[in-house]
Amino acid sequence: MKITQITFTRFLAAMAIVISHFNKDMFLYQIDYISNVFLKANVGVSYFFILSGFIMIVAYHKKDRINYFDYYKNRFARIYPLYVLGLLLYLITRYSGFSFYKAFLYLLGLQSWIPGEAMILNFPGWSISVEFLFYLIFPLLYNHFYSKGNKSVWVITVIIWVITQVFCSLYAGSLYYEGPHTESHELLYYFPLMHINEFLVGNLAGLFFVKNHKQKNYDVPVIVIFLLILLALIFVPLFYHNGLMALLFIPLIILISKNNGTLTRIFSLKPLEYLGEASYAVYITHIPVLYILREILEQYNLGIDTIFWIYMGVLIITSALFYQFIEKPLRDYLKKIKIS
Repeated sequence: MKITQITFTRFLAAMAIVISHFNKDMFLYQIDYISNVFLKANVGVSYFFILSGFIMIVAYHKKDRINYFDYYKNRFARIYPLYVLGLLLYLITRYSGFSFYKAFLYLLGLQSWIPGEAMILNFPGWSISVEFLFYLIFPLLYNHFYSKGNKSVWVITVIIWVITQVFCSLYAGSLYYEGPHTESHELLYYFPLMHINEFLVGNLAGLFFVKNHKQKNYDVPVIVIFLLILLALIFVPLFYHNGLMALLFIPLIILISKNNGTLTRIFSLKPLEYLGEASYAVYITHIPVLYILREILEQYNLGIDTIFWIYMGVLIITSALFYQFIEKPLRDYLKKIKIS
């Protein structure tokens, strides 16, 4: 089951994160309220984690059992080539920060497990380190719980989600949290076990959807929920990074997936779907592309807003090229590999 209209939302989330990592002197950060959205746009990673859990169920729900080798091979083929490409591009301008220890952690996806090391090298890779955990456990969950209709996983997931939200809120306001650029910050924001609740609630959303996927026009509810997300980010000062926004992301994902209204027809347009397919390339290469572009443009004395628009164009074009000529071919090649 392919849900075409949900694909473009990945691009929107990726671009929000890209903007949040850009220079805070640009024009978007000079606009009241709008600036609040982009200052908290790292919540887009939470959307990715929840959507990942949702898509896993949608993709595999008809299987009685997942073959472990095939699953891990397919996930490796999907994620790893661009994950390595992001590192190689990063080292073009940041090679002085290289060490074999950092490369070892990054290439094995272990950086997020070690507070103080989560942001090494191409730092958006921290979230891929977390995704590796999701991919590791999903076949186990599916084969032993989801495919058997075991309801206990619903209770366990809700408990994990509640405990995570309570802990994160209390820890963020405690004396143990030392602020940005500290090990306590990386433990709170990037440690994989802080994010497992997002993948699990995404799984539950997927289980609900595959049993209730009757199509209907949900344009108005989708727009309302999207506006509620913006209002929450602008006006409600809560800790959203580790799954709290699931309260709005899950109904948004389900309703977009069930929608057959105008928004679905727009989101399903081939150019927008293609941008969604290229969104992983956008996310994992946006920092090295920015660093390389800055090196090239620094001699021209351009304003920050001009650099931003050039960056947007270059990033979208290079991401499309990476997707078309690196991600897709290597993914298809690796998926064909068979070990007898």
